[in-house]
Amino acid sequence: MPFKKNFDKVEYYSETDKLIVHHEDARSSYSGTSLSEKDNTFVNKGNRTKTLLVTLCILVTEMCERLTYYSIVANLVLYCTSKLNIGQTDATNINQVFSGFVYLLSILGGFISDSYAGRFLTILGSSFLYIIGAVLLPASAVDYESWGWDGLTESAKTGMFIAGLVFVALGTGGIKANVGPFGAEQVGSLGKEAVQSFFNWFYWVVNVGAFIAYAGVSYVQQNVSFAWGFFIPLVSMILAVIIFVTVKSRYTRTHPNGSVLTTAWKICVQGVMKPKTKSQLLEGANLPILSRAKKSLGGDYEDHIVDGVVSVIKVTPFCLLVIMYWAIYAQMSNTFFAQSERMDVRLGDGITVPAAALNVFNTISIIILIPIVDRFVYPLFERIGRPLTYLKRMGIGMVLSVIAVCVAGIVEIYRKEFLVNSHVQVLAGQNFTSSSMSVFVQIPQFALIGASEIFTSVTTLEFAYNQAPVSMQGLLTGLFLAASGVGNWVSTAILSIVQAATEERPWWCDEINHCNMEYLLFLLGGLMFLNFLVFCFISHFYKYQDPASFEKDTTLDKKNEVQDEVQLEQEHKTENGVKMRNPSGSEHESTDESNGVIMNPVTST
Repeated sequence: MPFKKNFDKVEYYSETDKLIVHHEDARSSYSGTSLSEKDNTFVNKGNRTKTLLVTLCILVTEMCERLTYYSIVANLVLYCTSKLNIGQTDATNINQVFSGFVYLLSILGGFISDSYAGRFLTILGSSFLYIIGAVLLPASAVDYESWGWDGLTESAKTGMFIAGLVFVALGTGGIKANVGPFGAEQVGSLGKEAVQSFFNWFYWVVNVGAFIAYAGVSYVQQNVSFAWGFFIPLVSMILAVIIFVTVKSRYTRTHPNGSVLTTAWKICVQGVMKPKTKSQLLEGANLPILSRAKKSLGGDYEDHIVDGVVSVIKVTPFCLLVIMYWAIYAQMSNTFFAQSERMDVRLGDGITVPAAALNVFNTISIIILIPIVDRFVYPLFERIGRPLTYLKRMGIGMVLSVIAVCVAGIVEIYRKEFLVNSHVQVLAGQNFTSSSMSVFVQIPQFALIGASEIFTSVTTLEFAYNQAPVSMQGLLTGLFLAASGVGNWVSTAILSIVQAATEERPWWCDEINHCNMEYLLFLLGGLMFLNFLVFCFISHFYKYQDPASFEKDTTLDKKNEVQDEVQLEQEHKTENGVKMRNPSGSEHESTDESNGVIMNPVTST
């Protein structure tokens, strides 16, 4: 236990959320409200300074990690096609499968964190796996023959590259599920608005990292070399780890509570299989099934633990409904990218824009809009009494994604019309027959996806954090991130099915100049709109869980733990013949002269 010993009496005041510890010879007892106003001001300033410092470190760490990730995926398809001689469709599939595993492994990262290692250690351990992968990628791209060494065979390069992607996926999965909730944990004491603001700025720095990757690193990869283009993200990831551990002693940490999935499974089994008790029959026929597992109704588990499992189950349908949104988002790295490669990337004399650089406009829209939405839009709707709830925000994002993919379909129609004045352009040593239409015509579709992320992607992180108990936040965040990964696979499946079904007059193929990709984009828009209608229907019946109820239950558990510790301490002193004052006022022999200490039930290390 992290609490100090040699205390004699503990009181708990719910209105201050403080533990007041009395010692026998203490001249006074202290509570959260007994400090002078000057002392309180000093403590609050100190806490805010510490919170700002650790939060800033977490945000910079995330920015560096995202710079690394997006530098890897920015030109992944181009690297496969130009350096590893892999076809366009196969390269796209590799990209989608990799992206899918990156986010699907977030479930594992969240489970390990909640059940065994805690968020800090899970993030740190995952970072080292990430670095191993980041080392293998530039190693696969180096031209060893220019150094006078025997070069790697193409199959060896491919194997090294795939191995690097596997380690990166493992590392990213452990980080993504935990770094957001870990940062929110640092500002949780400052209130709901601070948590909401954190997630908005968290996503802002994510896109600052993406901006640097797409605007700078992708240029190095396309116009200098992939070896240097993969070395930069390696340095960035090492820097991320250094920054993260710099303030390790200042982080607020929540310790793991054992196997969350095992407990949840047992609650579900007991809720379904256990016959109703007399008390449960008295509650009526409308008693939820899992309530049979509650101790207050004859079950084996604390009521708030069962309620936490129920809250996670209620959120699960929304994890499924954002999958299609992420399938639309995935188009930026496949259909949108293939479109960019075959549009005019020239900017003035002798200057070419990297095809992946169009993603910059996705990140620019996010970087510009997040402060506006956070400081003006959301507060405005609050003031007029029509707050944008989590589900309303997610719905807005889905609609914007439908518009984005339809705009891309219209661009594709006109792009092919401009093929009359086509030319051959070389990207990373590969020739593409390109339309005379400027690649900058794609800006609206990328910007619309960026705007949709603010409402859907940012909100899912905050939604997961607020609608789950502390013990399950990592797991639920992992589920939402896994939906992103599954979305990539759904995108791959849709493209493969469409390719097979339209073989005679293809909608998707290696050379999009010879197929009707606009039909594919309109199909994706239609599927997303149908998904949005289902989302609206289910949202209508959802009832939000008050996060304060989770905090109250967690604080109550801490109170019980401390009282148990006090009882053990009293028994220990009694066995040794020490005088002490117990909660009822009786005395034993004691020579302890300690002063009263204010204890907060949250551990800060």
